[in-house]
Amino acid sequence: MTAVSTAERRHGLGSRLAALARIVELGQGRLDPALVTDAAQLLLRAGDRLKLSSDHTVVALAGGTGSGKSSLFNAVSGLELSPIGVRRPTTARTHACVWGIDGAGPLLDWLQIQWRHRFARASALDKGESQLHGLILLDLPDHDSIRALTDHEAHRLIQTADLIVWVLDPQKYADASVHRRYVTELTGHDAVTVFVLNQSDRLTPEEQAECVADLEDLLRREGVADPRVVATSATTGKGVDSLKAVLAESVAARRAAYQRLEADLDRLVLRLVKDVPELLRVESTVDGARRAGLAEALCDAVGVSALGEALENVHAVRSADWVGWPYARWAARLRPDPLKSLRLGGVKDDIRGLVASSVTAQPAEVDNAVQALADGLTAGMPEVWRDGVREAARSRVDELPEALSEELAEVAPPLDRVPVWWWLLKIWQYLLVLMFVASLAWAGAILAYGVFKAGRPPAEVLGDVAVLPWVGLMMISVLGLGLFSAMASRNFVVLAAGKERDRLERDMRRRVGVLAQNMVVEPVERELNRYNEYFGAMAAARR
Repeated sequence: MTAVSTAERRHGLGSRLAALARIVELGQGRLDPALVTDAAQLLLRAGDRLKLSSDHTVVALAGGTGSGKSSLFNAVSGLELSPIGVRRPTTARTHACVWGIDGAGPLLDWLQIQWRHRFARASALDKGESQLHGLILLDLPDHDSIRALTDHEAHRLIQTADLIVWVLDPQKYADASVHRRYVTELTGHDAVTVFVLNQSDRLTPEEQAECVADLEDLLRREGVADPRVVATSATTGKGVDSLKAVLAESVAARRAAYQRLEADLDRLVLRLVKDVPELLRVESTVDGARRAGLAEALCDAVGVSALGEALENVHAVRSADWVGWPYARWAARLRPDPLKSLRLGGVKDDIRGLVASSVTAQPAEVDNAVQALADGLTAGMPEVWRDGVREAARSRVDELPEALSEELAEVAPPLDRVPVWWWLLKIWQYLLVLMFVASLAWAGAILAYGVFKAGRPPAEVLGDVAVLPWVGLMMISVLGLGLFSAMASRNFVVLAAGKERDRLERDMRRRVGVLAQNMVVEPVERELNRYNEYFGAMAAARR
């Protein structure tokens, strides 16, 4: 592989790992905690490995007790580095043989290989094996060791090595502990996994071919699509050169580290997809129709229309004290007070109380309006993310009624003040009252002085009987004018009250819309954006 292609592979892997980091960040509280932990560990392991030597390939020889793993390690290295014996388990600590020690130290430190178990091939011994330059060969403790410490070390390095070589023997190549615990867990790692059928010297050529075919068939059934099987004998050296050739190919390509991380990432992404299936992109903003629907539902929940109607009625009833015909109003005092019949005494305080009671009395409707918005936006989303949107929509639902109450209380008009034109109409009405009273007194004076001759009138016009019809006409005109102006004024008041109601409801709906935006829509849009970012990160994390 060329330097350019290696750089491209590294860049592609880096982009995918960055996407995985974003998935871990966005998936908090939405994904299985164990899955998030595994993803975080992969990110940590990948970050560490990519910072270390890319000129070295870590190859781990793994296998069970008696598989001849350590013998094969010595055969490949050409030195007696790893102990061999009948005592089980033989390998208690990981041994490492390094071809090309320069730059390998930090990598061996990261692998936690003890200094006394590190061996370097001297240049005098590397004749004919320059193709292995950059190889770090590990002889792991037996994976089925009865010692918990060494078993843990084997498991850790199996998860960390760039290339895994499974050493199996003809008697136990189908060992369930290997296949169940490791092989099936490394499905998709074909490019960084090699299977060695060791101790092949114990088999006839026909038996060897049968065992290799059976092992390949078993591996395919367990998900290894293209298994690489090499038959060796550490005792006779048969097949060791074939194994070296496989290792040399991997070392020369210098891509095993990337392939291992890519395979780990692929497997993790499959688990992520399985954990949150049917991932579909959604609109990250709440459309205008849904915003309007939420605002309208909240307005219904707090009784905006009812409040507007009540305010309109109060406005109309209260205007009777200002623009109504005084005589009609005085006569109405003999009847029950209409304000009391409407229960609107202390109008402004009652209206503010009405606002508060409308909000606090309908918490279920507020909750239903918020729930309806969340349900409408999350159709088709995975259930865990639907729950997230619902939680976001309801994150401030307990504060919403009080906030609505405070906003609408501020909208209540200052009913202790009246329009200027009401004052002018009231003055006009009382001028007509004075004119009627004056006309009535004039007519009485004419009757007293001109008809009944009660005495000498103070002025000639007060005793002129000929003027009496005109005075009567003036009285009727004043009464008619007063009634007409009262009726016209009432119509103007009704029109003005309707306009005031419309203005008031518009203001209230605007305020409700602002509250809905700040307390419901914005949290929902943040969660939808989070979901879409997760969707994008998942797409980037895939191949």
